[in-house]
Amino acid sequence: MNAKHTKTITQLGVRYSGSGHSFTHTVGSDRLLVTFPNTVHASMSLISIVTGAIKVATSITGLGSKLWFLPTFLAAFAYYHYDLFDPEGRPINVKEVRPEYDFVVIGGGTAGAVIANRLTEMKGWNVLLLEAGGDEPEIADVPILSIYLHRSQLDWKYRTQPQDSACQAMVDKRCCWTRGKVLGGSSVLNTMLYIRGNRRDYDLWKRLGNPGWGFDDVLPYFKKAEDQRNPYLANDTKNHATGGYFTVQDAPWNTPLGIAFVEAGIEMGYEHRDVNGDKQTGFALFQYNMIRGYRVSSSKAYLRPVRLRKNLHIAMLSHVTKVLINPDTKRAFGVEFIRGGKKQVVRARKEVILSAGAIGTPQLLMLSGVGPAEHLQEKNIPVIHNAPGVGQNLQDHIAIGGIAFEIDYPISVLIDRVFNLNAALRYAVQGDGPLTSSIGLETVGFISTKYANQSDDWPDIEFMMTASTTSSDGGSQSRKAHCITQKFYDEYFATISKKDVFGIFPMMLRPKSRGYVKLRTNDPLDHPLLYHNYLTHPDDVRVMREGIKAAVSVGETTAMKRFGTKFHRKPVPGCQGYELFTDEYWECVARQYTMTIYHMSATAKMGPADDPLAVVDHELNVHGIQGLRVIDASIMPTITSGNINAPVNMIAEKGADMIKETWRPRKNKREKRMLFKESTGVKSADSSKTRKQS
Repeated sequence: MNAKHTKTITQLGVRYSGSGHSFTHTVGSDRLLVTFPNTVHASMSLISIVTGAIKVATSITGLGSKLWFLPTFLAAFAYYHYDLFDPEGRPINVKEVRPEYDFVVIGGGTAGAVIANRLTEMKGWNVLLLEAGGDEPEIADVPILSIYLHRSQLDWKYRTQPQDSACQAMVDKRCCWTRGKVLGGSSVLNTMLYIRGNRRDYDLWKRLGNPGWGFDDVLPYFKKAEDQRNPYLANDTKNHATGGYFTVQDAPWNTPLGIAFVEAGIEMGYEHRDVNGDKQTGFALFQYNMIRGYRVSSSKAYLRPVRLRKNLHIAMLSHVTKVLINPDTKRAFGVEFIRGGKKQVVRARKEVILSAGAIGTPQLLMLSGVGPAEHLQEKNIPVIHNAPGVGQNLQDHIAIGGIAFEIDYPISVLIDRVFNLNAALRYAVQGDGPLTSSIGLETVGFISTKYANQSDDWPDIEFMMTASTTSSDGGSQSRKAHCITQKFYDEYFATISKKDVFGIFPMMLRPKSRGYVKLRTNDPLDHPLLYHNYLTHPDDVRVMREGIKAAVSVGETTAMKRFGTKFHRKPVPGCQGYELFTDEYWECVARQYTMTIYHMSATAKMGPADDPLAVVDHELNVHGIQGLRVIDASIMPTITSGNINAPVNMIAEKGADMIKETWRPRKNKREKRMLFKESTGVKSADSSKTRKQS
């Protein structure tokens, strides 16, 4: 290793020495000899990649000395997974943007990556994908490190406005809304949980005036995207498929608590089932969007495999400022953006597709003159189309933090325990071990409180069951990611800090409270004003209260008591004036450590033209504007019952087909049916034959 590389790594407090294909990792008085086989990959180019990766990881996340094993880990990881590090395998960031494209896609997140891939399947079309962030760093591949990406350079770092209804334990009473500012969007920062939602969610969308969005209509698109790696589930071809871009697999590693959670659910009267199958109510081990233990973001899944397509251009570090719309014809014809400090304009011959997410999309619509007329006039923005629903109808899933249980055995995910060189090398070489843990999330449970229809399979609470909790890292990162005050952490978590615990986060699935997004100014570089309005509807308070009580009862099951489980009974700060464990106490608790699960959605809702708050129609065209579609989480009329990354992926797959249907030459009915089958790989509604997935 040359002096330059030695100096770079030494800056992390770790010393390396060696030559050829081996080197010595020294931390204090401990030394480890790492030797790679004598192949072309173990070269100085590998060392260059590793040192570069270390620089990026430490500059983005500030990990530095917290993960002292990082250099050795990245060196081994780069060798055994060279394809992930190889710059030749990454999406190409074009130096110059052409003046005009057929389609311009705004936002390279979960939806935008899918759209860019699918539209460039049409060889005669060319597509520009604009992304405000850069490419994802190698450190994002490691599931357990996702929490360290929150509040980093990969995060837009949104914060809501202070409100008294929730988030009282947060700094300034403001919730922190992490959103991905990186190619791949929030799929680079999330916990990779694969949950489709409930069939009744989509049937409701259809009943609200959106033909083609019932569950039977959208299931083919879930399957089109899916590459199911569990052979038992893959054999259920009614609900699952293989061969898609989006890999879904079981956890490579779990603690004993994962199965115990499932057993606790069975003891409570629920079934162990595939929650993405025929029914949702029940318990199961989570499935994840990962492959061989590392993250599968939308960028890795959809953009890297097609990076060499000549008709796909990706422009990173490009901050879109507005959609250009002709005020007379009301047709979108281009996009204005800032790149390298310079304002640029690109034209779209066919369409502009807005996939900036539930915060970015309404902000850009309003900056472009599409939104509530009175609000736009207040901000001195010329009104092109009065759309009162833009930024309204904001929905999100919230859970309650701090429901923790001490246990007597050293089996939980403690950061000090799992962050070690052995675990790092095990992950790098074999793709398993504790670093594959999604910050301890192991089991999911869908239950119905007394406010849900017990005879119907439409649960109103999701348990996110973890082999860790906020105190498992001693408050070093989880507290900061959730924006919890130091005072609250010290008062509530100090006695269990860094101790063996498990946690249950009850998440309310169908909130009735509605927030909204407004412009702060007409400057596109200013963050918008975000009002969560959590727990402002009394029904939400009642459901959340019952969800908390049900979560606490899990700890009383025989399945969990065998670990010596003891509920953390410390009174929650801010609620000491209430008698412990009464309904009033739990309602107060819900307003303190109110956790967003980062599922912001529904701010440009889909609906018919006679719905005053509808922003797009059932083909995702913006009402009143030609040549402009919205394809992301903001089009949801109502939020789905579960984690939303998979539904957003489905929306993008379906939206891409709608665009193709609009712009390719017209086909007769039989040809259209054939195209549908080829696109989704499953039979259409009026076909009795099945086809192999394309």
